[in-house]
Amino acid sequence: MLNSESFLQKIEYLQPCSADKKYLLAISGGADSMALLNLFSASKFTFQVAHVNYKLRGLESDLDQELVENFCSQNNISLHIYEVSNKDEPPKNSVQTWARKLRYAFFKKIKHQENLEFLVTAHHLNDDLETFFINLSRGSGLKGLSGIPSNKNNILRPFLHFSKQEIYDYCAQNEVPFREDASNKKNDYLRNKIRNEIVPKLLETNEHYLKNFQKSILYLKQNERFIEKQIADIEEQILINEKPDKTIYDREFFAHQEEFVKFEILRKFGFVDIQEIEKIFLAKTGKSFFSERYHLLINRNEIILKQTTEKTEDFSEIIILTEFYKDDKNIVNLKKIISEYSTTSNDIFLEKPWEFDAEKINLPLKLRHWKSGDKFYPAGMFGSKKVSKFFKDEKISLVDKEEIWLLVDGNDDILGIIPYRQDRRFIPEIKTAYYITIK
Repeated sequence: MLNSESFLQKIEYLQPCSADKKYLLAISGGADSMALLNLFSASKFTFQVAHVNYKLRGLESDLDQELVENFCSQNNISLHIYEVSNKDEPPKNSVQTWARKLRYAFFKKIKHQENLEFLVTAHHLNDDLETFFINLSRGSGLKGLSGIPSNKNNILRPFLHFSKQEIYDYCAQNEVPFREDASNKKNDYLRNKIRNEIVPKLLETNEHYLKNFQKSILYLKQNERFIEKQIADIEEQILINEKPDKTIYDREFFAHQEEFVKFEILRKFGFVDIQEIEKIFLAKTGKSFFSERYHLLINRNEIILKQTTEKTEDFSEIIILTEFYKDDKNIVNLKKIISEYSTTSNDIFLEKPWEFDAEKINLPLKLRHWKSGDKFYPAGMFGSKKVSKFFKDEKISLVDKEEIWLLVDGNDDILGIIPYRQDRRFIPEIKTAYYITIK
């Protein structure tokens, strides 16, 4: 039964010391969210409210907004409203997906702006049941079948143990105003079809259907947590290296794992097609695979995963020195310069400074990445060498070599491969008068 006592117990269970936290409530104007708002307003919690008017239902959308505005005004509650306008990109495919992305972007902005810790939504047990069947139809796996998380990514859903009917009963008993969205009665979307046609028939089969479903979801969540722990242990064993922007696995060890384990590890990088995952473990060195956010590369006995959406701008060339001063020390702090352009600067270091004969160099000095046909004259070696051959001899992975910077002059002559080797043509001699130092 939903009441103030059971609600406060649920909040405290989801977030201990709940009274000390600050919340943002997502309020649409429907029975679920208005019940949530009423319960919060009767509590001593510190909270604010956010409402999105999508303008999809004309006057009905405006009346939803008016209801939320009136309640917040009467109860002296801070309210943030976002009204969709022509400046918002219209939905391309799914209106529901578009609306979800828009509102959660708005909620995130308000949370940050107002220094609020948790977003609270009014998802309930019936929503969980609908989501179960949606994910079942999509082959989502155990994670999808485990239901909507009640506390994840600082989003709390305290109503997940309460049915839609319990929420209606609470609204009736406490005279909570709310509005019904008539579009929910239409079967235009899969969720509505499940809600209006399938769920009612299921509930008719057993008066305890929802409570039994709730128990099943609990068992599935427990199984999920146990399996996640086991997979995490396996992942630790196959992991070679992990950085914020790159993860490397032992391909051979990985290949011997169960198909389920492969799927669960790779799915977090966006690889969810079972046939594609099979190809990954059969692919030869140099083969690439792409998800929405990751580039997966096969490199000998390594599976390398690198983020592809990390950089907002591609800097193909960086100018680091334009003038040379004969009466001054010409010292370039390479790491400081690269850090302004690249997230991989923490890997850039020289064991000792590189010195160059300034009179042999044509300015400006620049940094760029390697390209086909590049060659240089490595210090400590005879003759010239292609940069690609140097990478191969040094066993530099296909991903790493794309991140390596070359130091070049105004003629595009290579002065060195950072941080591996200088070009001997520009190293100072006994007669050198003026130096450029790279550190």
